[in-house]
Parts: sequence; structure tokens; C-alpha cells
Amino acid sequence: MATRTTVARPLAAALAALFVLTGCTSPDKDPKAAGGSGSPAAVAAPPAPGGTGAGYEGPRPQDQNLLAWTGDPNDAGHVTAQSAAGVGGRVTLVRIVLRQEITWSNIWLGLAGIDPNAQLSHCYVGVYDATGTLRAASPDVSPQLMTDPVAKPLALAKPFTAAPGTYFIALLLNGNWATNALTLKSTGAGISVNAGLTPPNLRYSTLLTGQNSLPATVNLAEQSTSTINTGWASQWYGIS
Repeated sequence: MATRTTVARPLAAALAALFVLTGCTSPDKDPKAAGGSGSPAAVAAPPAPGGTGAGYEGPRPQDQNLLAWTGDPNDAGHVTAQSAAGVGGRVTLVRIVLRQEITWSNIWLGLAGIDPNAQLSHCYVGVYDATGTLRAASPDVSPQLMTDPVAKPLALAKPFTAAPGTYFIALLLNGNWATNALTLKSTGAGISVNAGLTPPNLRYSTLLTGQNSLPATVNLAEQSTSTINTGWASQWYGIS
């Protein structure tokens, strides 16, 4: 009996060593052992094509030496017009939001067509802030509205520093002209331009009647769309 016990112990030890050796040298087919997750390694998404990624904003005013605009002028493929009876003496307002501080010197207007026989006087552009205070205005721009139907800068009498925020570009026309001859460039959005908005935050509106100059203050809560909705909307403006 003692002899059998002595032989069995070395045999058991040899078998145990064989099992250990086999486990160390056999290939591991469990993907979790190698990668730890059992799933293929994540592959990074290829970069988006240049200029079309999430941060792409399309054309910017700075691309055309401007500081801000109501929209890309390339989209202003329509014209807007109104009769002298419709907008003469009314202050037309177009809202614009500045994202950074600028020195505001000019208002660019897209003059689409002119009436060589028009009789214009007391025509102005200007800028109101969100409180309805006139920040700056141009001299009479009647001569500039009679020549060269192009996008043109109309200089403010005194440039001013405009902090980020909401402003309203003002246009005042007076005189007589042929309705479909004196026209401005626009996007053609029409009555949808004020979707979701109410006074005093309308994007396009008119105020007052019988004005020969831009008043020092206006009540933005009185913004009206009655004239805007008859085809006097979507005018394009730029700032420099």
C-alpha cells in the first residue's frame, strides 16, 4: 500500500503540470480576453468636407467688407415697391441683431430700380436702438435714390459705436415716384417675414405718418404691418 501511494503522488503532480502548460500555450479564442470588451475597436468618423461641417455658417458680411447685414445679398433676388401714397411720410423699420460691437458708419441699401422722373425730398436712413431712440441718421439721400440702381452705402451724418444688441434700420421716403420704377432689393419673403413676432420686436414694420424727418424717438410698441403685408417687406440692408 505504501508503494502505491508513493507512485500516485508523482503521477498526479505530473498531470497537473501538463494541464497548466497546456493552458498557457493554447490560443485564447475569447475576444474579451484580448480586447476586454468583446466588440470591435471604435473607428473615428472621417472629418467633414471642408466648409460643410457643423461650424460652417455660410457667407459672412466680412467676406464682402461689411460688418453686418440683414442676410446674404445673394439671396435678395426680388424687388419690393410701394406707392408714394403707401409709404410716403411713414418710417419703415427693419430689425437687425448685432453679435459684436462695431463702429457704424454706413447703411447699405440695395437700389433695384430708379424713376428718372421722380420728385424726391426729405428722404433719410437712420438707426434706432431697442428703446426706440434715434442713434444716428443720414443727410437727405434723395439724390442717391435718383441715380445708379446698385447696392450703395448711405453715410450716416455721424458714425457711432454700436454695442451688441437689437437695432432697427429706418427708411423715410417723401415725394412722388412711379410705384414700380423706384424699387429696392429684397428676399421676396413677403408677409411671412414677421412669423412668430409681435411688436415691439417685428422684423419689418412701419410707424407714424406725415414725417419729414426721422423723429428723435419712436414707440416700437406701435409697429404696424398693414403696409408691410401689401408688398413692402424683405428689404436688404448691409452695414459698414
